[in-house]
Amino acid sequence: MARRRVLLFLKPFDVYPPRPCAGSAASFPTSSSSPPPSQPRAANPKVLSYLDDRCRVHKDTIDLCQSILQHKSLDWTSVQRNNFSQPIRDVDLVITVGGDGTLLRASHFLDSSVPILGVNSDPTCAKEVDELTDEFDARRSTGYLCAATAGNFEQILDATLDGSRRPSELSRISMKLNGIQLPTYALNDILVSHPCPASVSRFSFRKRSNTGESSHLINCRSSGLRVSTAAGSTAAMLSAGGFVMPLSSRELQYMIREPISPTDADKPLLHGLVKQEQHMLVVWYNQEGAVYFDGSHVVHSIQHGDTLEISSYAPTLKVVLPEHLLMKPSE
Repeated sequence: MARRRVLLFLKPFDVYPPRPCAGSAASFPTSSSSPPPSQPRAANPKVLSYLDDRCRVHKDTIDLCQSILQHKSLDWTSVQRNNFSQPIRDVDLVITVGGDGTLLRASHFLDSSVPILGVNSDPTCAKEVDELTDEFDARRSTGYLCAATAGNFEQILDATLDGSRRPSELSRISMKLNGIQLPTYALNDILVSHPCPASVSRFSFRKRSNTGESSHLINCRSSGLRVSTAAGSTAAMLSAGGFVMPLSSRELQYMIREPISPTDADKPLLHGLVKQEQHMLVVWYNQEGAVYFDGSHVVHSIQHGDTLEISSYAPTLKVVLPEHLLMKPSE
């Protein structure tokens, strides 16, 4: 029997900006509004110590995962997420070590054939958050889609490899720009907006079914348009006032962000669902714009007159989910 192939997809260690050693001159970028190099920015030693601990815990989790894989009958290799830019093929399982952001990054290189298992390398400690709440925010990655931590990684890995823990299929967002399919599928959400958050986004949209039926055209001036999957409905969409969707849903939820003077007729359609048999047509009217996929790492530029077609017509993603998110048979 052939040995199974595993790709370990890692959050990098250098996620925090470098800082000078004690007693050395700071090397910060300067501008007319920034202090000169001889006046380094003040830093809370407790915060710096906390960040050092976060890097250490993350590295310890990576070392643990690699040690466990080394003792399995597997062919495995590891890559850092920042150094990866090609489709992931010819592997049987992708394991991400970091948080939800790392899992999302890896998902952009996957089709529907390869399952993915997320390891939250540094889960939030509620006690620590309470103790430090008056000093700084000690919350870490939510790890919403990560099924494993350092404490149970081997158990979840073994259950995944022997088939007793099966991945669930999650829907993703597909986008066509002027009729051309974009290569990235969003697992959480997309944001269509002006690149400058202080600028107004101008666009129109309507929903259209496969049979050709359309809603009326809505002209928007707002902070942009957000569209989420069921998996992404617990993230920015929920924070903006949206609702949580069942993970098995193939519908998309959309919301116009901070609409300016909408008409009474338009108000009911500024937040809603795009059904599985529908797509959303958006025409962009600013001189410049951007579409952000699952955060800020994947961005496509758009310009005046561009047409976007947004739908759930995308390959699903196989994700080994945490126990509490496992879909019930009735879903």
